[in-house]
Amino acid sequence: MFVKEAMTSHAEWVSPELSLTEVARRMRDNKIGCLPVGDKDRLIGMITDRDIACRAVASGSDPAATKARDVMTKGITYCFDDQTLEEAVHLMEEKGIHHLPVLNRSKKMIGILALGDIALKAAPSLSGGIFKLVSRDASDHAAGTQPH
Repeated sequence: MFVKEAMTSHAEWVSPELSLTEVARRMRDNKIGCLPVGDKDRLIGMITDRDIACRAVASGSDPAATKARDVMTKGITYCFDDQTLEEAVHLMEEKGIHHLPVLNRSKKMIGILALGDIALKAAPSLSGGIFKLVSRDASDHAAGTQPH
């Protein structure tokens, strides 16, 4: 199975200058926990609800004045739509991430691949990689560590 067969195709990105208040509203309204961050047609990072909570709110930052670029995870790991799901799961395991922006070969973002997409659409043989990511996060959470 290819990434394009499992991904969510209605992904969007946000500007690095968007306030955390607006980023959080978009996450809430779209019922999602992360958004890619892009600048001048290039992906530059990823912002998650955890980034907002742990890097901004817990530090006392004002969400209305703090920008996405201030708390986003810099750099970006992505996959291509014509890669196999197995390759994408391996990349997610290697990087310890739950979401991958999906690009076409022209490097235009066309979707996002989440663990949930893989769990719903992938062959059972890929479940091991998903369970490793989820169980590692559960044990990190129980131990009070943060996987960033």
